[in-house]
Amino acid sequence: MQKIEAVIQPSKLDSVKDALLEAGIEGMTILEARGHGRQKGHTEFYRGREYTVDLLPKVKIEIVVPDALAEKTIAAIIGAARTGKIGDGKIFVTRIDDAIRIRNDERGESAL
Repeated sequence: MQKIEAVIQPSKLDSVKDALLEAGIEGMTILEARGHGRQKGHTEFYRGREYTVDLLPKVKIEIVVPDALAEKTIAAIIGAARTGKIGDGKIFVTRIDDAIRIRNDERGESAL
């Protein structure tokens, strides 16, 4: 099993969710996040004063999938989230040893 964590722009959330559902991925956890990468934020003006916004709003999607669906999931996220501009986000892939469904003690891929 693989855990796929994607940090994307909030405006791309709906298109990424739709792409994942179309790819057959049903379970996901979505978190609101703030952060920055290479762009290091930006400068804005409010009431004539300049200030720096260095933690930009992001969305983090966490998905655990069987090994066979990992590449399909990654391709769906990239296809829906890419704009070609800085700040599109990142995808992190981690190996998962086990998953347990609390309700009935199912283990492994059947718990997904």
